[in-house]
Amino acid sequence: MIRFELKKIFSKPSNKIALIILFVAVLVVSYFTISSIEYVDASGDIHTGIAAYNRLKEVKHEWKGNITNSVLQKVLEENNVINNSEEYLSKNVTENNIAYSRKQGFSDIKDMINKSFCDFQEYDYYRVDTVTPSEAGNFYSNRTKHLKEWLSSDDVKERYTKQEKEYLVAKYEEMQTPLYYEYAGAWTSLLYYLPTLIMLITLVGVFFISGIFSDEFRFKADSVFFSTMYGRNRAIRSKIISGVICITAIYWISISCFSGIVFGSLGVDGANCFIQTSSDGWKCFYYITFLQEFVLTIVGGYIGILFLLILSMLVSAKMRSSVLAVVVPFVMLLIPSFVADFSVLSKILGVLPDQLLQISSSINNFNLYQIGDKVIGAIPILFIVYLTGCFILLPLLYRVYKKSELKS
Repeated sequence: MIRFELKKIFSKPSNKIALIILFVAVLVVSYFTISSIEYVDASGDIHTGIAAYNRLKEVKHEWKGNITNSVLQKVLEENNVINNSEEYLSKNVTENNIAYSRKQGFSDIKDMINKSFCDFQEYDYYRVDTVTPSEAGNFYSNRTKHLKEWLSSDDVKERYTKQEKEYLVAKYEEMQTPLYYEYAGAWTSLLYYLPTLIMLITLVGVFFISGIFSDEFRFKADSVFFSTMYGRNRAIRSKIISGVICITAIYWISISCFSGIVFGSLGVDGANCFIQTSSDGWKCFYYITFLQEFVLTIVGGYIGILFLLILSMLVSAKMRSSVLAVVVPFVMLLIPSFVADFSVLSKILGVLPDQLLQISSSINNFNLYQIGDKVIGAIPILFIVYLTGCFILLPLLYRVYKKSELKS
């Protein structure tokens, strides 16, 4: 029965087209992920792609190691020398690119210095140019200092409870220093584009499973289906299992292909570096590596897709409409973008299912929840709530469809 249901799903012309579209999307997203990496050579010419990544890795490899005070001093010195060069001071774009090419090796550390010496919610690309060698010793302490200042500011002092503020400060102080740095361009680029791919998989997946339950009514085959010996038990279970298999296969094959193409082309250097060594992850209070962030992102994406598509199947079974089954997940994904500017809703928005589809972005949000005296970030809650939700929706889906009434 399961094989028969799967055959019905994959034999639809529309689903075959959707698979082709998804395959092309995987290739396109992989291309953008790889080509987004740029390297400027000594002549000021810009290169992209695999060759650019390899050349960029070579120059950044010279700065591989612990980011100690002596390393920071060296970055400031090198940066100052380049800033006083003729190429940097020139008004010619090519000359400026030549100057920039000499900064590429330590550009990641330079961005971290900018983050460290700017206010919590500010970023000044040129801040590193005014940092003095004597200030370099405040590189790590500034991170916690600016957090405390932000938490005490008028804009957010009422947003968090005392316990939540203490939790954030404690998480910041947990970070072990000095941080170990290694170029992780493959990981940062992949994690940037991964939510886009997960969203595309969701959109394709919902078309695949939207008709599993409603098609029996659409083709007027419900009277035959429910009147058979196993129509209200084994046949329903087969539909549910085939839907889950379909979702799982499409998701993990797509993710595996995407990851395989990117990592196969660029390698996995920097997997065990902490995300705080990147500009985007500097302020994150989750102290995890790029590899751990990748695992959280793909597992979270799977749980999110599974929840949304099981919900879609439930709507299909209850409303007997594949159109409504498609609309519901779309609405759930779009609503947060329309109300994102309302800070009063931030707590609610932080635990909506769309956050699971973009863990690599959500992980940088400061969404906290307090249960009694215990404070917890949004990520663990998302995993627990929606994984539990999947287990609740599956038997509910079975029960709803089993009790479907035949209409004359």
